[in-house]
Amino acid sequence: MRVQSLTLAAAATAALLVSAPAMLTTTPTTGRPGSPVAPGREGSVRAVDLLARLGGCAAVSNGRYRSDDGTRADIPVCGTPDAVFWKADMDIDCDGRPGPLCNSRTDPLFSESTAFQQSDGRYLSAETLPYIVVPATSDIWNYRDHGIEPGSVAAVIYQDRVEYAVVGDTGPQDIIGEASYATAAALGIRPDPRGGGTPSGVTYVVFKNSRVSPIEDHAAAVAAGERLARKLLGEG
Repeated sequence: MRVQSLTLAAAATAALLVSAPAMLTTTPTTGRPGSPVAPGREGSVRAVDLLARLGGCAAVSNGRYRSDDGTRADIPVCGTPDAVFWKADMDIDCDGRPGPLCNSRTDPLFSESTAFQQSDGRYLSAETLPYIVVPATSDIWNYRDHGIEPGSVAAVIYQDRVEYAVVGDTGPQDIIGEASYATAAALGIRPDPRGGGTPSGVTYVVFKNSRVSPIEDHAAAVAAGERLARKLLGEG
């Protein structure tokens, strides 16, 4: 999870001009384990329809989250009978198993671990697996109380794109709005952990009681996500 101050993030942007890794240029994939994910559409559910269905916010969190360290706490977690969601920015999580795009050289805050592990015991790969980060449990909100667990299926919405992902990591107790390098790349968001991401406009929808196993099977997350999104729209 990024715990980078706004000042440090701005300074890092200058360094990015010299050493930024290239964005993924592979073709879109439904996600066999270990496959890179590039911008493209998954499934047939439209972003506009999902956003319209979510409507206003019925808060299920006891308080509100910050988007970044030092910003105002004004982001609630909202709920429907079948899902929870929040609208925030997107910071880039590059933690987990190191690779050519996510490592201690490309990310000054890199950690070789994620909160959750894949089926073979290794940590997740942020650069190949679309996953989102949920805040660590606190008095503000406990994700486990809402049927959310490692591998729960999420639909991440940005502009006209929907990317299916899993819950793959946890972050600070008071900050929300983060996803893996692969999630950002698939949505057309600049995925570099130094100066990448987007300051707003991302909706994270997590479906209750929707665990994918193994957690690294992106194709299974896409299939489950499409089914659950259609159910949310009243089509399932």
